[in-house]
Amino acid sequence: MREFLKTFEKDFKVIKIEEQISTKYEVSNILKKYSKEIVIFKNIKESDMGIISGICNTREKIASSIFANVSEITSRIIEATENPTKIENVEKTSKNFQTSMDADLAKLPVPTFYKKDAGAYITAGVIIAKDPETGVRNASIHRMLIKDKDTLGVRIVPRNLYTYYKKAEELDKPLEIAISIGMNPATLLASCTSIPITADELEVANTFHNGEMKLIKCDDVDLEVPECEILLEGQIIPHERASEGPFVDLTDTYDVVRQEPIIKIVKMHYKDNPLYHAIMPAGNEHKLLQGLPQEPRIFKAVQNTVPTIKNVVLTDGGCCWLHAAISIQKQTPGDGKNVIMAALAAHPSLKHCVVVDEDIDIFNGDDIEYAIATRVKGDEDILIVPGARGSSLDPRATPDGTTTKVGVDATKLLGKIEKFERVSKIVE
Repeated sequence: MREFLKTFEKDFKVIKIEEQISTKYEVSNILKKYSKEIVIFKNIKESDMGIISGICNTREKIASSIFANVSEITSRIIEATENPTKIENVEKTSKNFQTSMDADLAKLPVPTFYKKDAGAYITAGVIIAKDPETGVRNASIHRMLIKDKDTLGVRIVPRNLYTYYKKAEELDKPLEIAISIGMNPATLLASCTSIPITADELEVANTFHNGEMKLIKCDDVDLEVPECEILLEGQIIPHERASEGPFVDLTDTYDVVRQEPIIKIVKMHYKDNPLYHAIMPAGNEHKLLQGLPQEPRIFKAVQNTVPTIKNVVLTDGGCCWLHAAISIQKQTPGDGKNVIMAALAAHPSLKHCVVVDEDIDIFNGDDIEYAIATRVKGDEDILIVPGARGSSLDPRATPDGTTTKVGVDATKLLGKIEKFERVSKIVE
């Protein structure tokens, strides 16, 4: 983290908070004010550690971390996921951390963000685990509720880690895990990518790092983890559940209370003067890390249907999850509607999708609205799909999880292109 932070301090605004701040609500109140800046809290009331937030809260920061510009993020992620790089450099914990000790989560400056939260939550912890049968490694972000000095409740949705845990549970064995906190943004982004269960997110990260990434071998669990400020070693306990939630999720609304698995931490390591990374729930960093890695998935699915796709964005206003804007070079009538159907299938949580021509900047909300205003005829260009499976995060979804999805074809009519030509875009 420290190497990239030096670069970020040159290129992006960094707010350093010197006054004493409490982890209980005060950190979150300040983060609300600086939604697109990097914020470093240097004097935390409850801990000797500092807090950093906002390292991934703009597309510009994420692009910089993977050596791309904003318009190239999707293609760079596709390149990395299709060309993972093996990691050869592995070091011991003693070479990377100045402190190693038995678990004591009270030492971490974990914020309580909102008054109805179930407690203090780790929000930027990447869990590393291996498939109990195949040994394939997985890295993924999960929110974790502090229960006591060595116990966490963890929200696990049915994806890779969930699959590993269920396999371990069937074997009546705990699943060994490690939790990395305070990592390079490129490594964090890789842990959020959608790749096959047989692939390794850390090898995707190594491609982002141009093959120069190193791993750290844990002491008490058989795992290698990325470089980080703070490392926790432990296991997910089989057949044990506890209440998890409420907690503010992506849509800035409270998620429900569930019975979720329990993590027991056995050991922790950290650097001198470590920076604990906190992601603000429903903030830009949360939205981008969860949503942006879905854009390549949508892009590839649409490309199979309409090869002239230009780019995809899950918009900020749609929580980087529920709304997509897609630009294409339209070649035949019906291209727009085919794109809509492909996109809705590729990202099942997608609720509304707008398709535009390549003269529309999909990173500009005003431009998207302009396309809808001038190129859409409601009875011909709006596709409505009732009773479709939607996102569990959508407050408007029905109790059975279904919703109504809407696609808007805001592309020009072929054969009447001159009618829609934007005069201000003409180069004299």
